Amino acid sequence: MDKLFKALADGTRRELLDLLFVNNGQSLGELCKQMTMSRQAVTKHLLLLEEANLVTVVWQGREKLHYLNPVPIGEIYQRWIGKFERHRIEALNTLKQALEEDSNHE
Repeated sequence: MDKLFKALADGTRRELLDLLFVNNGQSLGELCKQMTMSRQAVTKHLLLLEEANLVTVVWQGREKLHYLNPVPIGEIYQRWIGKFERHRIEALNTLKQALEEDSNHE
């Protein structure tokens, strides 16, 4: 989990994830064209994303294609974000039911 948060903490790596979200399965060359940094720098960022399991690679012949893996982000959502939203949704649902009951009694 620490590798995941470290990977997401960097704006450049989040930008790479955004690029893969828009167009999944890009080669290093395709990603480099959209970034304002050296090929070596993009490679280092992609390796960190791979180590955090946010990016997976598939070899097509001699070409290495990078794909976004949304599962770790979904795990973050379920563990930390989802549980906070659940209470808010339940509170709104309870309020809705109470208001509907009040309007039915009038």
